[in-house]
Amino acid sequence: MAISAAEPERPLDDVMIAMDIVDVLRHDERLVERELNDDKRRAELIERLHNLYKGQGIEVPDEILEEGVKALEEKRFVYTPAPKTLSFRLAKLYVARKTWSRWMAIGLVALIVAFSGWYLAYERPRAQQEAALQRELAEELPKTISTLLGQIGGEAQSARAKTKAERIAQSGLSAASGGQVIAARDAATRLTSMLEELRREFDVRIVNRRGEVSGLWRVPRVNPDQRNYYLVVEAIDRSGDSIEREILNEETGRRMHVKKWAVRVPKATFEKFQADKLDDGIIQMAVIGEKEPGHLKPAWRIPLPGGALTEW
Repeated sequence: MAISAAEPERPLDDVMIAMDIVDVLRHDERLVERELNDDKRRAELIERLHNLYKGQGIEVPDEILEEGVKALEEKRFVYTPAPKTLSFRLAKLYVARKTWSRWMAIGLVALIVAFSGWYLAYERPRAQQEAALQRELAEELPKTISTLLGQIGGEAQSARAKTKAERIAQSGLSAASGGQVIAARDAATRLTSMLEELRREFDVRIVNRRGEVSGLWRVPRVNPDQRNYYLVVEAIDRSGDSIEREILNEETGRRMHVKKWAVRVPKATFEKFQADKLDDGIIQMAVIGEKEPGHLKPAWRIPLPGGALTEW
């Protein structure tokens, strides 16, 4: 087997001069290309290079000049950028990782902060409200309605009150199961009001104070030839305080909360109390109704055809 001798290392100065020759020649590549294609001109080019370096006080052997020209032809000292393949781009990204990773980290932190703010400000409260609403519909409202219905059933003294409570409770439970929270809450509110009303105890008394009206009459709009007679009353609880009542005004069709209202009575009843007051200025039998616990309406001591006023 033949063994070839290793090529001896060239001095560094020779390499540097060859590189300088390449640099000089590359300043006018069109001239170089023209002269390198012709042997005579190639020799003249080497001679000019020899004179150029000699003028600078540098003695360059012909073989070094030849080596520089050859290096130019072979593009030995010319940097050729690598093709921009996928591997090249990935390598470039890897080299620049400190720069883009810093910005990526900043962007990621900003994204996390923005998401956290959105979640805490909007999504979490919305989810909590939705969960609370579902809990109210599935548990709280049905439990409240059922509890109120049981309390009303235990305290009501009339079948009419119990039937009314059962109807309201059923509508409320159906609304809760159907996701209708407003209707379910309204049913619970109505049952609460009914229970409070069942527990109330008061007397309905004709107003009998100096300077205040105890009775009045009105001409209805629909029948100008008729008169409607009224007694002005108030609800007085067992402690002697006047309490508000919700009354439907038959002239306006509106319900109002008032402490005084007028109930319509027959003419004969009106004239009876009128004569009593004219006798000595005092109505002797001023209490005309009693509201006992367990009942929704007062028990009246006088006949009432129905109808009331809240203003006159």
